Amino acid sequence: MLTLPNILTLSRIFAVPLLVGLLWWPQWQAGYALAFVLYCVVGFTDYLDGYLARSQGTVSKLGVFLDPIADKIMVAAVILMLASTRDIGGVHLIAGLIILLREIMVSGLREFLGGLRVSVPVSRLAKWKTTLQLVSLGALILAGATPDWPFVRVVGLASLWGAAALTLVTGWDYLRVGLRHMDS
Repeated sequence: MLTLPNILTLSRIFAVPLLVGLLWWPQWQAGYALAFVLYCVVGFTDYLDGYLARSQGTVSKLGVFLDPIADKIMVAAVILMLASTRDIGGVHLIAGLIILLREIMVSGLREFLGGLRVSVPVSRLAKWKTTLQLVSLGALILAGATPDWPFVRVVGLASLWGAAALTLVTGWDYLRVGLRHMDS
């Protein structure tokens, strides 16, 4: 159960409070810089744990369960922190809200469908959504460390909206599959 991939996944979950702490003070550029480095390390471990589990043949039920939870915890925490510090503000909050609501909906659908023993595989488009989402949040964290580079914030916000658009498409795909298995 405590394989290296599972330990890496757990480390992502345990890194979230530190990430939140580093983002707590919006005027602390060094904190944002450290948060960006930590965010990148956490993102790399997300790739690494899956790669190691598959290549070593150590894919476990615990890992399959924890991996998406670790991603959702980190994404939700970062969106909430960036909203609270106004790094995501105004109309851009809608994009963050779309992402958060979709994550909750898909989690609920997966739980419901799991009870019916129906598996919903992650689509290629959902992987692109996740990639764009992680890039956007990373760019917005980096923008807090580099306020003299306004284009970083623009990239972050543009990719946040791109992720929100893909979130709507993939969320609808999941919902359609779920609706087929619900009683009328």
